[in-house]
Amino acid sequence: MSFILGTAGHIDHGKTSLIRALTGINCDRLDEEKKRGITIELGFAWLDLPDGQRLGIVDVPGHERFVKNMVAGAAGIDLVMLVIAADEGVMPQTREHLDICSLLGIRQGFVVLNKCDLVDEDWLHLVTEDVANFLQDTFLEGCPILPASAVSGQGLEEVRATIASMVHNLPGQNRTDLFRLPVDRIFSLRGFGTIVTGTIISGRIERDRDAVIMPRGLATHVRTLQRHEEPTEEARAGERCAANLQGLDVADIHRGDVLALPGTLFPSDRWIVHLDCLKSSPMQLRNRTELHFHHGTLESLARVVFFDRQELKPGESALAELRFATPAVAVAGDRCVLRASSPLRAVAGGSIVSPLPPLLRAKDPGRAEKLQLLGRLCDLLQRQSPEETAERVETILALRDREGASHSLLHVLSGLTRRHLDRALQQLSSKHRALCFDREGNAWIGAQAFDRLCEACLARAKELHDKSPLQSGFARTALESGWSQGLAPKLVARVLESMLAQGRLLASGEFLKLPGHNIVLSPAQQKICQALRSLYAESGLTPPNLRDALDRVHATEKEAQSIYKLLVAQGELVRMRDGIFYAREHFDTVVGKVRQWFETHDDLTLADLKTLLGLSRKYLIALLEYLDQEKITVRIGDKRQFRSH
Repeated sequence: MSFILGTAGHIDHGKTSLIRALTGINCDRLDEEKKRGITIELGFAWLDLPDGQRLGIVDVPGHERFVKNMVAGAAGIDLVMLVIAADEGVMPQTREHLDICSLLGIRQGFVVLNKCDLVDEDWLHLVTEDVANFLQDTFLEGCPILPASAVSGQGLEEVRATIASMVHNLPGQNRTDLFRLPVDRIFSLRGFGTIVTGTIISGRIERDRDAVIMPRGLATHVRTLQRHEEPTEEARAGERCAANLQGLDVADIHRGDVLALPGTLFPSDRWIVHLDCLKSSPMQLRNRTELHFHHGTLESLARVVFFDRQELKPGESALAELRFATPAVAVAGDRCVLRASSPLRAVAGGSIVSPLPPLLRAKDPGRAEKLQLLGRLCDLLQRQSPEETAERVETILALRDREGASHSLLHVLSGLTRRHLDRALQQLSSKHRALCFDREGNAWIGAQAFDRLCEACLARAKELHDKSPLQSGFARTALESGWSQGLAPKLVARVLESMLAQGRLLASGEFLKLPGHNIVLSPAQQKICQALRSLYAESGLTPPNLRDALDRVHATEKEAQSIYKLLVAQGELVRMRDGIFYAREHFDTVVGKVRQWFETHDDLTLADLKTLLGLSRKYLIALLEYLDQEKITVRIGDKRQFRSH
């Protein structure tokens, strides 16, 4: 496993010179940096450890004007070397850098008291005590405090030994295995083209494969890779990496973009975060305040919206929504930092609970439940046992509700590795707490949300029966309208499939119905129905038109409409055009005579049918068109032929 060491500390306390003394590499590469003697941009080096491991090093600027660059460099580091000048002690950026490291979730590190050759033993002892007091109640409390000098070389071997020991004992990171390289440098080399560099914060990348620049989704291809200025076939999490990209110009890419694999990250302009306001914050955070936001190498403005308060005081924590002017990408569990504009310093930070959250409108009746689920998810993101990772995924699916989520989306929303995510889904599936509704697309939905969709489907079925009680069933398209709006087609199909398999819906030909649904006519409807049966049975091959039929059975069109539909659905009447209906027995007579005709003839004309049936043109045309419609005959010019011939 690879790790990154990062520096932190006030300007001119010797971070860059200390790295040069330890590694032989000058991290100040810009002419302005060399001229002014201060670090402006991020610098990079490496240190070969006794066990053969090569440790990546990120050197950050210490000037308060370049803290945004410091935050970009601190993203992804595993071990911090806080550099404090022995002749000056703790200074403003010492405090802010330590706060930023804490907000970014860094938990391992040590202190180097640089420039110890400039002070005497008594002063060094006093500074050491002062630094130890300063570190109390921070993640560096009790850490090694090493006097050293980048100029004389005093103490450097002890610094190297401490680095090697701490790296050896660093715990493995519970990183997701989604490949992400937050871009911190973009440049072009003659003969190569566009190159981006960054610290791989999760996953791995191989040369010669497709990739994307997020959040804009710019397609590219990784031609070659370098790790510590040497070509490599593959680079992994915890390593500094340079990637040579095809198809993009330097102007297409910006610091803060993320190099990722296609289809693995999802942009959003809203994130839910668990926010911690620093105890040392000079201000309280007011609701809807706009702050400088840092995540990975990204710096942007974000508006902070609280759910349960109007302000967050120093030392307090709360769930909040961050809103951005343009979308960004993240994975659940990532860390972020917020800095105020006046005074310009870090004031808060925390962990990302959901980078693609549900809508939380004030009047949403489910808002309280969603906030409760988000609070639960915040706790679960800190835990790693199989039962709790399964509960984490179940909570995410509950937040996704009726939409469900693809495996790729769950990968981002859970922050789990693919292996742990698959294990959690299998566990939920075996306990019927989640189900895969799209095997090909590997899409999932929570069991409770799926049950609610089933109930909504059945409620729609009852509504259709109530609306048309004299119809034996309804079309699938009619059943799907309303409750399935916005749902994936395969999820809708899975709901219907489940209802049919359980017998909660019945299929009758092309129609569906609820079990137990029977057509019950009122006495008045029974009277109309019987009258229509008798009328069309007695009318033979010359039935009355609709208006005459209604007059003869003493019914309005509204009263008779549903009765006609019932008789047609049951096959007792056959509906032609222009309101002409035939009793089934009489229509069957017509079909029989037509079949018999074709036994000795190849064609059937209108005149032939008139000779055969002796009917007027009105009935003949209606019958011929219906025979064509039912695919008994096929029209060729002015003649019909028997389709089966």
